[in-house]
Amino acid sequence: MNYPMIRYILSWVLKVEGALMFLPCLAALIYGEQEGFWYLFWAALCFALGFAGSFRKPENTEIYRKDGFAAAALAWVVLSLFGAVPFVLTGEIPSFVDALFEIVSGFTTTGSSILSDVEALSHVSLFWRSFSHWIGGMGVLVFILMLIPVRNGSSMYLMRAESPGPSVSKFVPRVRNTAILLYKMYIAMTVLEIVLLLLAGMQGFDALCISFGSAGTGGFAVLNSGCAAYTALQQWIITAFVILFGVNFTFYYLLLCKKAGAAFGMQEVRAYLLIIAVSAGLITWNISGMYGSFSESLRQASFQVGSIITTTGYATTDFNLWPELSKYILVMLMFIGSCAGSTGGGIKVSRILILLKTVRKELQSIAHPRSIKKIRMDGHTVEHETLRSINVFFIVYTVIFAVSVLIISFDGFSFETNFTAVAATLNNIGPGLGDVGPMSNFGIYGPVSKLVMVFDMLAGRLEIFPLLLLFCPSTWKRRG
Repeated sequence: MNYPMIRYILSWVLKVEGALMFLPCLAALIYGEQEGFWYLFWAALCFALGFAGSFRKPENTEIYRKDGFAAAALAWVVLSLFGAVPFVLTGEIPSFVDALFEIVSGFTTTGSSILSDVEALSHVSLFWRSFSHWIGGMGVLVFILMLIPVRNGSSMYLMRAESPGPSVSKFVPRVRNTAILLYKMYIAMTVLEIVLLLLAGMQGFDALCISFGSAGTGGFAVLNSGCAAYTALQQWIITAFVILFGVNFTFYYLLLCKKAGAAFGMQEVRAYLLIIAVSAGLITWNISGMYGSFSESLRQASFQVGSIITTTGYATTDFNLWPELSKYILVMLMFIGSCAGSTGGGIKVSRILILLKTVRKELQSIAHPRSIKKIRMDGHTVEHETLRSINVFFIVYTVIFAVSVLIISFDGFSFETNFTAVAATLNNIGPGLGDVGPMSNFGIYGPVSKLVMVFDMLAGRLEIFPLLLLFCPSTWKRRG
């Protein structure tokens, strides 16, 4: 373990978090809120601590895979611990466990909340909650890779540890340039949504916060009614953008390179859009008797499907009241998730596709023992290392899911509530069903259950292994 380099990276994380925390202070200044002084104080302190730790660059900047995974996990832990403090300082969320749950939910783009009255929060805290979605959506380390020079091989380990999906590829030879390109696309799409929502008549503060949540596929709303109070046009704009942010960013890169054929030929993107279309169609048919018109049913179905599969978690209606078929489809979408290389969570469509291809290959091997079949995605052979990592991922995912449901069951809530609560947090979705439905919150759980779900949210965002690596004693051995 290269401890000086880990310290350097974590210091940069703290410095960046402090710098970004100054932005909510502008909201406090605009709305004349005293809570902004606490944010200003804490932002300055975080920046100062980060600056002190990153002032001297280590002589050896080389980090290996283990170091990269550990640095990524620790970065998110540090980000969360320091990011929760302003909620406590302002007194708006007095319990540190509750504040930690809220900010982890923000940074991991989960959108699950312990708050029963969101509108009681100050504008500065509402801004920080939603802005945390935008920070965590693309990844804090991806952002830092744009700012600090790290050996290209080392930076790739950092990106792989933080980026979602079974495999990570570079757009351009240098990882730093890839990070810059990713953020250019990310910012451009965020700004476009803000502009469109403003043109559709949404208030400026709401447009900013909702766009931050859409971009990061989070789900923190600024109204107690979620997104139900917005107009039909505004809801359609949000629906479109949460779906767009759930697409693999490689798709947009190929479009920018004028390779539309390759972009639309991506199997994962086509499967992702097909799942959305079929799910929205089935739910529209299933709930048609609950709403006044077909267009209303289609809008409600499309919004919820787009929000759930991308793990955004916004809601325009209480889908807890929908028929069982519709709720079952939504639960399935919770697990499937969005595309790899997007800002969304879940298992990822690419993993599901590769798993189905693996099953087909096994059946063909049984039918034709002498045949040699390879699993291919987008014209490329899926490497054995990728297949092995996917199989291990599913095993560990299942174990964490089962243990988490077991632990939180001690709080005495229904199986539906507990099962979907873990599904919502481990897959970074936001709302579940039962007592944690879209019109409820996670404040009903005790401190232990909340900490379990904090772990689940971090594990889901980092795709499990970087976080688990922190608990391995061999991780902390100095490199000889």
